[in-house]
Amino acid sequence: MKANNKFENLSLEFWANIKLLNQRLGYTIAKSKKNPDGGFVVPTIQQIKSVFADEGLSDVRLINDNVLTDFGKLVVDYIKYRGELLTKEVEPNLMNKDQAKALFYEMKDKIAPTCPLPFNKQKNEKKDHSYLTGLVNMIIECNKGNLNCDYNPKELTALTHDGFPIRTLSRRVDGAFPSVIDPKAIWEIKEYYYTTTFGSRVADGVYETQLDGWELWEAKNSTGREINHYLFVDDHFTWWIKGRSYLCRLIDSIHMGLVTEVIFGKEVVTRLPELVKEWSID
Repeated sequence: MKANNKFENLSLEFWANIKLLNQRLGYTIAKSKKNPDGGFVVPTIQQIKSVFADEGLSDVRLINDNVLTDFGKLVVDYIKYRGELLTKEVEPNLMNKDQAKALFYEMKDKIAPTCPLPFNKQKNEKKDHSYLTGLVNMIIECNKGNLNCDYNPKELTALTHDGFPIRTLSRRVDGAFPSVIDPKAIWEIKEYYYTTTFGSRVADGVYETQLDGWELWEAKNSTGREINHYLFVDDHFTWWIKGRSYLCRLIDSIHMGLVTEVIFGKEVVTRLPELVKEWSID
């Protein structure tokens, strides 16, 4: 899932208003008899005025004579767009455990990979491969040709100049192409097929991605060096049923330039081969 050009390169003021409105109004609409599917909040003019009045803030940049300004319309348009994107494109791509397992073994039989296929941390009958991680690794191996790939970096990502480190990220990532030193691409994988509640670990995953994104943003602006930064996520229950507000934050992260793309669930099969081919071009 890539950014919509209309909402790229917007000011931090824009995102400050998005966050404030979502904080006060929420991200999602609770399911009810009247609205059985729930949905996403799209603020009205009156709601915006109430939020700003309650906070003792001025809404003149957003509303003029009870009409949205161009800036205010952009804010509302983005929030509406984000909800439609999540409903129409993201949710259909999210898989449950059984769907992910079936896709993993289908691809495993088709590709016959030699790359690492790590196991999850479950026990007994739940013990199996990490399906999304395995899919990512297999698809990269299948499309990278003879180029290297670090499927499990055990050190921090570093940028160098003339053999000397000039930037080092704070966290270890889940994969790097072709290497964790001066990579063209790095990625994180967040699969939660056995989660029964929405815990802090899932929320932490979103904020970790944003931390990486801010460090990469600083490196790009200070050194001119750009690294493609990807996030792979899956599990319909965790992200859609329990964590739609965090899906909103992921879409925000894409448009803020903190992550190049977020790949949702089975989208990995169609989108990742295209990305690997892009990375493989010198």
